[in-house]
Amino acid sequence: MLVGRLASDPEPATADGFRAVLNAGLPLKRVIAQGLLRDPAGRVLLCELTYKHDWDLPGGVVEPHESPRDCVVREVAEELGVQLTAGELVTVDWLPPWAGWDDACLFMFDLGVVAADLVRSMRLEPREIAAVHWADPAEVRARCRPQVADRLELVADGGLVPPFLQSGRVPE
Repeated sequence: MLVGRLASDPEPATADGFRAVLNAGLPLKRVIAQGLLRDPAGRVLLCELTYKHDWDLPGGVVEPHESPRDCVVREVAEELGVQLTAGELVTVDWLPPWAGWDDACLFMFDLGVVAADLVRSMRLEPREIAAVHWADPAEVRARCRPQVADRLELVADGGLVPPFLQSGRVPE
């Protein structure tokens, strides 16, 4: 049902207007981009967040008309104060609704291997990031939500990574 339009909207009787009306009624899905950053020992950089108890990879919600790759670069710069290049896409994970959030698609990008002392040069965004930590698999399992730990376990060994996951696991 069309309840109103802006003066700048295309005329409904045109092809552009028809697509705009259809587009307005389609469901929206959150898109999240995260970066996998490792040190030479194979540990993963995790963020201790101010707004939830569990630790997570650096990243955030993709803004309208922003690519997931651009998002992870922007979020790392904003939240950690360092410029990194997003490499290859590691995997995509569909996240089911959780704790009042609708479902989402998470894109994980490789941020590479860096010296462990990079964290000393990071300028953390205090409203979102309380601290950052290099975590081995046991600490990942202890500090992260099970779905995050499952996802990281699948990508940590450097072998063949499933291109698509559901809630941190390979779909059955």
